[in-house]
Amino acid sequence: MGDNAVQAVDTAGGSDEFQRIKALAERGVANAQHSLGFMYFNGDGVPQSYELAMAWYRQAANAGLEHAQYNLGVMYQKGQGVDADLDEAARWYQLAAEQGYAAAQYNLGWLYAKGQGLPQDAERARHWFSKAAEQGDAGAQNNLGMMYDTGKGVPQDFAQAIMWYRKAAEQGYARAQYNLALRYDSGQGVAKDAQQAAAWYRKAAEQGHAPAQFSLALRYERGDGVAQDSAKAVHWYRAAAEQDHVSAQFNLALIHDNGQGVPRDEQQAIEWYRRAAEQGHAAAQHNLGQRHELGQGVPRDLAAAAQWYRKAADQGFPSAQYHLGLLYDSGTGVPRDAAQALAWFRQAASQGHLRAQFDLGLRHETGQGVPLDLREAMHWYQRAAEQDYAAAQYNLGLLHDRDDGPAPSVVQANGWYRKAAEQGHTLAQFTLALRYDNGQGVPRDFAQALAWYLKAALQGHARAQLNVGLMYFAGQGATADMTQALQWFQLAERNGEQAATKYVREAELRLAAATPPNTHLDLIITSTSNG
Repeated sequence: MGDNAVQAVDTAGGSDEFQRIKALAERGVANAQHSLGFMYFNGDGVPQSYELAMAWYRQAANAGLEHAQYNLGVMYQKGQGVDADLDEAARWYQLAAEQGYAAAQYNLGWLYAKGQGLPQDAERARHWFSKAAEQGDAGAQNNLGMMYDTGKGVPQDFAQAIMWYRKAAEQGYARAQYNLALRYDSGQGVAKDAQQAAAWYRKAAEQGHAPAQFSLALRYERGDGVAQDSAKAVHWYRAAAEQDHVSAQFNLALIHDNGQGVPRDEQQAIEWYRRAAEQGHAAAQHNLGQRHELGQGVPRDLAAAAQWYRKAADQGFPSAQYHLGLLYDSGTGVPRDAAQALAWFRQAASQGHLRAQFDLGLRHETGQGVPLDLREAMHWYQRAAEQDYAAAQYNLGLLHDRDDGPAPSVVQANGWYRKAAEQGHTLAQFTLALRYDNGQGVPRDFAQALAWYLKAALQGHARAQLNVGLMYFAGQGATADMTQALQWFQLAERNGEQAATKYVREAELRLAAATPPNTHLDLIITSTSNG
């Protein structure tokens, strides 16, 4: 809009102050032109008009007034009263920056840093940020700190980063307070100090800085640099969550799900899972999928479960990939598709998902949906076993036990049985007991055999209960004890071990006759399965 058009549009109305300023503006007084533009920009005593604000700012800017040049740059950058034009924004910022106007120097540095309206140039960005920072501009001080922090445009220098963060933080600049807290958290450029970190997080959080609110919540939840306080953790998680901080939304959902610091509230949990899931949080999508699959807090909806699992699975979330594979495997919520199931199992397994690795091993061992391949089965069992998955350790032991397996080895088998047994795997405990009982791959040791039989027996393994009875009956691994023997025989019998019946009768007869036990009685050696 040209100067004459301005004169034509804004001649009528306005307060005495407006008329006074307008008269000065029309006589070419740059400060009055800027003030008049400011009044139109804010609707201060006149109808708000970006177009008229732009026109008066332009006149003042052309007269060289740096305030007006800066404001004109802002309007071009934001598209206020004119089509957005970053090239024009940069031109006006440059003019104001060269006159020492700090806000323009900051914005010009930002355009160079982002490569918007100007070629991306970290060195030029640093130059203008430094100019503004030296004048006390907190945003520029923070950005200069970030450049030293990352080594972008300057040699990396944590001490310099801390200095600039602190200057901005002490002015109350929330982002710098948060960045300073992060450095106290990590100990980069400053001594690690959880209390200082929490203090700076709090300053930023109290200004509404969502990442700081989230970090402060974490500290209250864990008691890190502050006294543990679940209620305060919930308060700050909620403050961040309501600003759509996705990790805060997810953590708030978990807290309501578990009743941690608040009464357990399934509906609140689902609401926060949903809000996080809709922002793309993979774990929230997975948890929402599980809720729909199980009908927990929502009507059971397998199609919805599959949709949420897929969203998380497409982001590479392994548990969602595994559960989506299960749905395809069973045709639940999706058409049954063995190829899709296998593909999702493989993706999950490749990322270390234990159940997916174990299930792939089982499928290859049995030929379920895939060609039977014991070497591939061993590969997947091994990966799960190395993560201490007891069922995989036991099955890996079984494969090493097979003469037709890819790597027969009694020593390897016993090693994996022991690992599984030490984690409480019943069949592994029973199998390891048999090895010590027979001296298979280990020195024969009745005391060790009895110890492992007992562990399995106490978990309800009927054949282990029978063999414990036989060892007390025969005095192998322990002093002969017919009362103990009878109790274990009876327990095995009640649990369906038919071979125990005759030993119940024999033990009862021995007790009745009070005769010494037959120490040469052979133990029943049973198979390693419980089926």
